Amino acid sequence: MAVWDDMVGQERVQTQLCAAARDADTHVTAHAQGAPVPAASKMTHAWLFTGPPGSGRATAARAFAAALQCTSPDRALGGVPGCGFCDGCHTTLVGTHADVEVIRTDLLSIGVKETRELVRRAQLSPAGGRWQVIIMEDADRLTEGAGNVLLKAVEEPAPRTVWLLCAPSLEDVLPTIRSRCRHLTLRTPPVAAVADVLIRRDGIEPEVAAAAARATQGHIGRARRLATDERARARRATVLKLPLRVEDIGGCLKAAQELVDAAAEDAKEMAEEVDVKETEDLKAALGASATGRMPRGTAGAMKELEDRQKRRKTRTQRDSLDLALTDLTGFYRDVLALQLGSQVPLANEDVRDALDRIARGSTPEGTLRRIEAVVACRDALDRNVAPLLAVEAMTMALRAG
Repeated sequence: MAVWDDMVGQERVQTQLCAAARDADTHVTAHAQGAPVPAASKMTHAWLFTGPPGSGRATAARAFAAALQCTSPDRALGGVPGCGFCDGCHTTLVGTHADVEVIRTDLLSIGVKETRELVRRAQLSPAGGRWQVIIMEDADRLTEGAGNVLLKAVEEPAPRTVWLLCAPSLEDVLPTIRSRCRHLTLRTPPVAAVADVLIRRDGIEPEVAAAAARATQGHIGRARRLATDERARARRATVLKLPLRVEDIGGCLKAAQELVDAAAEDAKEMAEEVDVKETEDLKAALGASATGRMPRGTAGAMKELEDRQKRRKTRTQRDSLDLALTDLTGFYRDVLALQLGSQVPLANEDVRDALDRIARGSTPEGTLRRIEAVVACRDALDRNVAPLLAVEAMTMALRAG
């Protein structure tokens, strides 16, 4: 299986990346011989992948990294880079290649300290591969200070270092950084293409795959989770009942509390899986006694870990809420489609009775105001408004219509 197979519905971007990977061979050869790189090369040292959630930005970046590290002998004969079978491709895709660093964060931001370490690594020569590749999946989470640190490395890169940055849009990255990157825009994959990949790669039943792809409107990761996780389907079903529960103030407040509690429970479950192991590992590394007593001078390290775990829990809760709000937006989008007589396929056909009920009882203008209320809630959460306060304001606005 070629490394490009997971890039669902991104044929144009795939063509550009294949061409750049071919020209990357010329770069490596020219560098080894001390010759200048051809001016018309499609390869460059910094790339920025943007696209809506679920478009596969990180997937495209990893596929490109694998193609750059591809060692297949077929390349010398004109074969497409990124065979998927050689050691370079395989280790890159599974995350064990020594010269490919993947940066993703489970926190709210990426700070200066972490970015300085990346910049230091970027100055090194490849240990054994063809390129030193650094993939930053959450470039939009760089703080302003971290972005300024990264800028220097992007401006003056090492000869065989490639930066692959991923962000939802150009506006999420500092202008000084994006102006020094080659920009590729990914689109939301077609629903049929997502269903096909779920069937072909994950062995999911066609009917289940089609329903999951339609419900998530082409978001590959969410479609896979919805098709394979019973708890995810139950959570979505609960969210889609919310529009029917905001007929009075008591219902609004109760629905908001349940939505926030469900997100908090998600964060708690993840913390239970990760936090205990992290804490025990750090205690062991710091030399804790058999009774759990910590050596002097280690309180700062433990406090730093606790702060990190708290920030991760906050992001997990926020991400869970954002997922619920995305489902809610899709619900009202379907309501609007029914009210306007649109022929677009409905994402939530499985709750058609609820859609018809809301559509008959409101106007298109009211539905648009409700969509705006959901968007305003997401914006409030991004500004660190207390989750319960933001969701209560939203549910009251949904009631008002």
